[in-house]
Amino acid sequence: MRFQMKGDYYNGAFQLPSSTVSDLKLIERFCPGNTEEKLWQVPTSHSVLDPIKDSAIEGYKSWKKLSYDQRANYLVKYREAVTRRKEEIAEAIAWEVGKPLWEARTEAGALAAKVNVTLGDSLKRIEDKLYPDIMANTQGLVTNRPIGPCLVIGPFNFPCHLANGQILSALLAGNSVIFKPTGRALYCGQLMLECFDEAGFPPGVINLINGRGNVATELMKEKEIKGIFFTGSTGVGRHIMQTTHGDFNKMVALEMGGKNCSIVHSDANTKQALAELIKACFLTTGQRCTSTSIIAIHRSLQNQFIEQFHQVAKRIIVDHPVEWQREPFMGPLVDQNAKQSYLDFMQLGAKEGAEAIMPGVSLELKHPGHYVSPSIHLLEKPQFDGSFFKEEIFGPNCTFVPYDTIEEAIAINNAGDYGLAAGVFTADDEVFSKCLSELENGVINRNRSSVGANSRLPFGGVKNSGNYRPAAVATIDACVHPVACLQVPANEDGDLSGIVGLE
Repeated sequence: MRFQMKGDYYNGAFQLPSSTVSDLKLIERFCPGNTEEKLWQVPTSHSVLDPIKDSAIEGYKSWKKLSYDQRANYLVKYREAVTRRKEEIAEAIAWEVGKPLWEARTEAGALAAKVNVTLGDSLKRIEDKLYPDIMANTQGLVTNRPIGPCLVIGPFNFPCHLANGQILSALLAGNSVIFKPTGRALYCGQLMLECFDEAGFPPGVINLINGRGNVATELMKEKEIKGIFFTGSTGVGRHIMQTTHGDFNKMVALEMGGKNCSIVHSDANTKQALAELIKACFLTTGQRCTSTSIIAIHRSLQNQFIEQFHQVAKRIIVDHPVEWQREPFMGPLVDQNAKQSYLDFMQLGAKEGAEAIMPGVSLELKHPGHYVSPSIHLLEKPQFDGSFFKEEIFGPNCTFVPYDTIEEAIAINNAGDYGLAAGVFTADDEVFSKCLSELENGVINRNRSSVGANSRLPFGGVKNSGNYRPAAVATIDACVHPVACLQVPANEDGDLSGIVGLE
């Protein structure tokens, strides 16, 4: 096997579950780019749930007492560790989830950069705020307290980067963390915990649990777990809400799916739009929550732009993420279920009247893997309630929908159940202003595609894409609760004269 697994991490050390427990289960992972290569296997057990929870509880007791500066020193040491091990982390991402190595390196590099954003931008949002003379002879103060042990549930498409941002915010705010990485990338999670360990975090402050989704379900039921940060599908997000809805003492922050639309208006710079949208639709093999699935194209540009887009899409190289013959733009899909869902989606398009300009098919390459080709469809008359139009598909597909007026384009964007990201390509300030005020999305970019995001800005969606707890710089807001204080000098004389009803 390529990688050696160390087990769960709690009380400051990696530990494998006892081989004598009755519920011991072995999880194994094969490379999505070569299904004949076994990457790792690791034993898991629910017997570690209580020890890991107790570890986080004890770690929180001491960690919350440290100052922001003291916690920041640990984060800086973590930054040094992930910087040293950037290439190792990138290779793990590529092997486990199938990202081309060049793209995996971008994600690995973002881990250290996120520390800078957390210390530089996020911290400002929770530092004490003074309000001098808020009332007569009275000073106001708002201070923020950590909420308690937090559970961070990571996704497969950014197995390190997205969880990393939530973990760092929770830690800086004074919370302890239990990290549950996706079962498809447990080695990535292990590498991150090794970096936290190298940074010298006190025992119990950061913890790791391996396993399937049911271990996260059991942890989120525990009353001592005060924060739940999840990135993944809307279905799982709904399950989390149903599991925790009776507990008023839990903060739940959900980053979920998207069926994202980019609008190419009549005055768009088509060269700019073409380059942006090729990336938006097909980067990460279409497995980003912000991937563009719908391109609302102005009818005056329809034929020429779709032809140009098709010609570029045909040039996309698909290959093994590391052991490639030609360096790929796209790697495989993450597993066989994802591949089958994508191929089923192609059949669904045909049933619902979508013209297949470039059908998505299974690819047979040197290595047996979950490889597919990109796909392009045209929907002249979309069924807004049809599954092909409205359902998310984690795969390299885009569907063009022509429109005549910007109002029609906005209606196309707003017709679905998701509201994560949108892109608008236009030189017209009034057109973009209208889109900015009427598109039902949490991220709306201008002359950038839907995958354009920056950690210094909030990142989150509406409708079925989120629950108004945005990530990125705003993650830290959900890691604390504010305490308000009115302060009057102790030398103030009491005044009874203004009290009504005294004899």
